[in-house]
Amino acid sequence: MDENATVKPHSAPVHLIIGATGGVGSDLARRLHQTGAKLILAGRDEAVLAAMAQELEGDYVLCDATSMSQMRDCIESALVIHGRLDGVANCVGSVLLKPAHLTTEEEWNNVIATNLTSAFATVKHAAKAMMGKGGSIVLVSSCAAKVGLTNHEAIAAAKAGVEGLVRSAAATYSRHQIRVNCVAPGLLRTKMTKAITSNETQLQASLDMHPISRVGEASDVSTVMEWLIGQGSSWVTGQSISVDGGIASVRTARVQRPAASAGAH
Repeated sequence: MDENATVKPHSAPVHLIIGATGGVGSDLARRLHQTGAKLILAGRDEAVLAAMAQELEGDYVLCDATSMSQMRDCIESALVIHGRLDGVANCVGSVLLKPAHLTTEEEWNNVIATNLTSAFATVKHAAKAMMGKGGSIVLVSSCAAKVGLTNHEAIAAAKAGVEGLVRSAAATYSRHQIRVNCVAPGLLRTKMTKAITSNETQLQASLDMHPISRVGEASDVSTVMEWLIGQGSSWVTGQSISVDGGIASVRTARVQRPAASAGAH
């Protein structure tokens, strides 16, 4: 981004996508571009960000979402470019599937920083930027925050924190017409989950738990995030919307067919 950039006045909504180079973030950015929104793309991979910004006629900002100061600078940059900020979506996240007793301190700290600290930093600085005009903040939780899943202790703790943050921030900033919501996905097929989705045993175990027995796609989640960040959801705040194939709320009876006996004809 050009440090000497001047404000670009226009009537289109201005949306900041944090983690724009990931599966969900990039899909969301392309959807919002199609609506005519002005985009600021944030992330750590400058080459990918620059290419996306050119494709989507937007701007980009290098940012480590786990850093409070970098998040502050990122959101201030968006205000410098466009003079306002209507929506912010934080699509940053990580996956760690380990029981608590095998999770190292470094792994724990990384999960909390990536998933919870980045979410808090988003709310902290985006809410300040939106005061006076209102806006929408959208975060990402997980089905693991809603239902107990084996080996999800660290990510479940972090995402449960995100959901608590959403409800409290929605109450705090409602008088400023700032809405705060999140989506809670199940297993998605993205680069981040490739180790799971490319392992036939792990993939089948996951499919068996999802009532709608398929892996989610980035578009399943980005569609809901697009709605939450826009005016179509203007009376929705403090919500965690499950986009998870039913895993957190639905239980189905799976009928096991008995094996044929040796004398059966």
